[in-house]
Amino acid sequence: MVDITPKPVIYREATATGRILLKKNTIKRIRHGKIEKGDPLATARIAAVLAAKQTSGLIPLCHPLPITAVEVDEEVGEDFVAFRVKVKATARTGVEMEALTAVSLALLTVWDMTKQYEKNEEGQYPTTRIESIQVVEKIKEVGKE
Repeated sequence: MVDITPKPVIYREATATGRILLKKNTIKRIRHGKIEKGDPLATARIAAVLAAKQTSGLIPLCHPLPITAVEVDEEVGEDFVAFRVKVKATARTGVEMEALTAVSLALLTVWDMTKQYEKNEEGQYPTTRIESIQVVEKIKEVGKE
């Protein structure tokens, strides 16, 4: 683990995004509340918050952080669901890993809840894909603690 003791405690924020490509029929089911396991968007939002809070327990050598906020937004397109997660903390190190982990778990949750509609006749997922997971913004502000 990297020693961050000498670093100052400052306001930190990171925003990550990603999306999952789904069949149009699966998107229609999501929009109309017809997913057998329940609401994948609500479940994914909760999963994202939990993932951000548990990141240091999932990623070796990642510092535990005092997260002060996790904001989760989703967009449902014609053939995709996208998430944007912003994580905030006042800490000695950044929250990029927390934001990336949160987005990843939100997307995996949607996959899990919709997989029965995504399989082809052979039980494969030829069109389902998670893509474009990235940090789109990182902020460090001294004096905003």
